[in-house]
Parts: sequence; C-alpha cells; structure tokens
Amino acid sequence: MIQNNVAKGIHLVSHANVNCYIVQQDERFMMVDAGLPAMWGMITDAIRALGLAPERAEALVLTHAHFDHLGVAARMQKEYGTPLWIHPQDAYIAMHPYRYKHQKARWAYPFKYPRAIPILGKMVLAGAMNVKGVNHFLPLAPGPMPALPGAPKVLYVPGHTNGHCALHFPDRNTLITGDALVTLDPYTARKGPRIVAAAATADTTQALESLMQLAAAEAHTILPGHGGPYHGGIAEAVAHARSLPIL
Repeated sequence: MIQNNVAKGIHLVSHANVNCYIVQQDERFMMVDAGLPAMWGMITDAIRALGLAPERAEALVLTHAHFDHLGVAARMQKEYGTPLWIHPQDAYIAMHPYRYKHQKARWAYPFKYPRAIPILGKMVLAGAMNVKGVNHFLPLAPGPMPALPGAPKVLYVPGHTNGHCALHFPDRNTLITGDALVTLDPYTARKGPRIVAAAATADTTQALESLMQLAAAEAHTILPGHGGPYHGGIAEAVAHARSLPIL
C-alpha cells in the first residue's frame, strides 16, 4: 500500500503491517526506515511515481535497526550508494539484525495472542527471516539535521532499542515515531497508540519514559512503524499509551 501525503510531503509505503516513509522537499528526498525485503519494488515504484529517482535518495535514516526496519537497507547501499544513518547504540543490531535485546520470550506470544499469528506470518512471507545486516553507516545524533530533506529534528527515545530515535518535522507538525510509539503491536495484534510488547522491546520501562520526550514535541500527526497514522496529537497518543499495561 502506498499513501501519498500522509503528512505534507511525507509518503507512506506499507506492507505486511510494516511502514517506511519517503520524505520529500521539492526535488530532494530521503527514506525513513527500510521495511522488509519484499518491499523493494513497492518503495522504488513509489519514489518514481513521485517523479523522483531512487538513486537520488540523499539518506536512509533508520529509527532503529530491528530486522523489519532494515529490510532493503543493504540493497539501497549496494545499488545506489545511499548514505545510511543510525544511532551508534543500534550499530550492533544493524550488523546482526536478529541479535537484539527483548524482555520476554517471543515464542510464548503466539499462544497468548493468537490474533497476532497472521500479522507475524505476513511479515515472514515478506522476507522477515532473510534480512541482511549493514556495516557502513553514519552516526545519527539527537538534535536538528537541517541538511537532510525536511530538516528533521532527531529525538533520542531509547527503550524499544538502546538507540531508538524519532524524527520531528516541526514545520509539518509531524512525528515519525518508528516503534517508540505504534498504533498496531505486531506481537499482540492490539491497536491504538502504545509501545511494542516486551517480546521485541529491550526495556519497556524506559520505552514508557521516552514517550514523554515525544509528547514534548507537540506534533499533531503521528507516523508509526506499525499501524496507521494517528491524527489526534502526540500528547493524547502518549497519554493513552502510558495508561496501558505492559504486555
């Protein structure tokens, strides 16, 4: 699924309940997150449909390095030489996409939350078990990045991973939250603003604390790593997420 202008100049590419984004500024653009391997054609088609050229991407910024956000990163580097940005705390995961911290055993979740089985199954079919690591990347640091398309402000919001970041676009009143705040948890199939379950989160307590940094951004449109866009404002989304039990 491709949705143009889910926020001004920000376009959503979604497949198997995994999202990535094209951030456009006139003829310039960058990617945020890299989806799953099966999304390659969808991503390149979406870029070309905007009148842009995939090889002209100025950056691929990863909110974090879990396998379902790293899917086409190695291919973009190899075929187009796209610069890859990631927080140094997620460098190890970027090199080894299946070696990451999580608080609870993943195998138990399909038994406890059977509605999540089709969601996880679609991710597997989209190449979730065949993601290649990357070895060359630039260090993503908190603060403004005016040189990148859209001039985002990087927010360091650890918890889901040690190096998780979100991107705030103040002039577009928009936050790309990655998995720091989602509207669909793939491991429980629960919908609405929330953190991801402990099956895939390194530190759920820290993840909840980091939500307050998102709330301070005061954005209206929330673009998560999983689930649809949320237009109720970040303060409302964070309040809802913090009211829920940790799963």
